[in-house]
Amino acid sequence: MGKIQTLGVLTGGGDCPGLNAVIRAVVKTAVNKYKINVVGIEDGFEGLIKPGKTRYLSEKDVEKILARGGTILGTTNRGNPFQYKVMRNGKVATLDYSDRVIKSLKKLGIDALVVIGGDGSLRIALDFFKKGVQAVGVPKTIDNDLEATEVTFGFDSAINTAKDAIDKLHDTAESHHRVIVVEVMGRNAGWIALEAGMAGGADIILVPEIPFDIEKVCHKIRQRDKAGMKYSIVVAAEGAAPLGGNAVFVHSNDPCAPERLGGIGALIANEVNRRTKHETRVTVLGHIQRGGSPTTFILYLFTAVFTTALITALRPGQSPPPVKTPSV
Repeated sequence: MGKIQTLGVLTGGGDCPGLNAVIRAVVKTAVNKYKINVVGIEDGFEGLIKPGKTRYLSEKDVEKILARGGTILGTTNRGNPFQYKVMRNGKVATLDYSDRVIKSLKKLGIDALVVIGGDGSLRIALDFFKKGVQAVGVPKTIDNDLEATEVTFGFDSAINTAKDAIDKLHDTAESHHRVIVVEVMGRNAGWIALEAGMAGGADIILVPEIPFDIEKVCHKIRQRDKAGMKYSIVVAAEGAAPLGGNAVFVHSNDPCAPERLGGIGALIANEVNRRTKHETRVTVLGHIQRGGSPTTFILYLFTAVFTTALITALRPGQSPPPVKTPSV
């Protein structure tokens, strides 16, 4: 492992609060502490496949992005260089562009990569590491579903957004004596539904890890009605599925697009209305959970604490500083 003079940084997969804060921390630490140049790679690994999608990042470029949502580098969830999908003669072809990426890294003089992403992006980073690319992964996802990671940045912001929405839905549900089904993100993990639902006082929480019995859901709602509570809040993760059934996906006309979960909230609402005759509404929070500023917890944990350790880990002959994390 040679001396690093130029570092590449990219954001991949879904966006979430905190991405810009990490980019800022990488640039400021690399430039100020180690005198390392930083190249920003646009739209995830796509920036190393297509020309003209990289740029040097100075301290000035990241000066006012700490609390800004989204990512200044852009991102995508369909740019896997090892399985890159393109249309050829009206059909989807899957190509391996990994060697093209490695050539781009060499051409740009990038000695190592900081990959800010979730399970997909970090799996790609691992595959490049196996091909000789120095890389460090920063665990990012609102879903909080990364193995060996206690908490990912983006998760805390997402559950706060979801909890705030659930609080507001309590008011309107009680006023109109309605059942409101709240569909939240999380893919195949129920962390957002579980933690936001508990914090928001939901009456029923449905997660992908436990198939639900719709009749038990309706029984709980009937019990609340009999007890004089004429409304209920049901929080459902987008990947939740009924007993003996499957998760619900959104149809896409793009053959190259990845599968996208969505629609379980409407399915549950229709069944609750049919079985209980209770007026039922569905609210899909969707991408509102990905927007906004990162929470203070996220800013501290993943920008002030870990970034120096990450970059130091790429430096030969030096030990990363001790990392002190708050209890979670």
